[in-house]
Amino acid sequence: MRQSPFANLTPVVKNLLIINCIFFLPFLLIDHLSAAGPVTTMLGGFYFNSPNFRPWQLITYMFMHGSFTHILFNMFGLFIFGPILEYFMGSKRFLNFYLICGIGAGLLQMLVQAIEVHNLIGSFTIPSPSLDQSYFQAGGPNYQALYDIYHAPLVGASGAIFGVLVGFALLFPDLEMMALFIPFPVKAKYYVGFYLALEVYSGFKQATGDPIAHFAHIGGAIFGFLLIKAWGLKGPGAY
Repeated sequence: MRQSPFANLTPVVKNLLIINCIFFLPFLLIDHLSAAGPVTTMLGGFYFNSPNFRPWQLITYMFMHGSFTHILFNMFGLFIFGPILEYFMGSKRFLNFYLICGIGAGLLQMLVQAIEVHNLIGSFTIPSPSLDQSYFQAGGPNYQALYDIYHAPLVGASGAIFGVLVGFALLFPDLEMMALFIPFPVKAKYYVGFYLALEVYSGFKQATGDPIAHFAHIGGAIFGFLLIKAWGLKGPGAY
């Protein structure tokens, strides 16, 4: 009999997959795939001066997703790279690694938002963050960006997943892997390095209408790198 592909999942990865799917259900059933729904407003990540901000969102945002494609790609990355890291680190350390990378991703995204707000209005906060859209519209085109910062939630495990990717590349740099649309094996250090460079470029060249929080991805990668170095972890072939 053919073995199930989920048979050898490590416990933390398995539970993270389950928790993410559980969080997706109320988004699907209550919010009806809307980022403005009550579940996303409560659990998605918001700018610290937003009327929708709650402290727990720094953790809960990483279990929320905005579409089937969003959760599918993130969970696929966790499914592929997570078990190897959990085997290597141990379950407790891997869970800490995943959560810290996710929190770090949210913090860096908030820092970038704070810089953007300051560039727009010369301050990190507005006097009455509960003001409706008419307040932002009265300020002109630039205030649309301000409105988006205050009202668009950060959702997704991508920051934590980028931490996992960087950890994988640091510990197993020469492990060859097959990537989508590339017909030959690529070493992990090159695959992750290219992907991260693309995120850095996309973050600084953020196109109008691009909904992806590229700096959250970068934040997760930075925290992943720092944790691997701080913990002194070295995998086979690591430098």
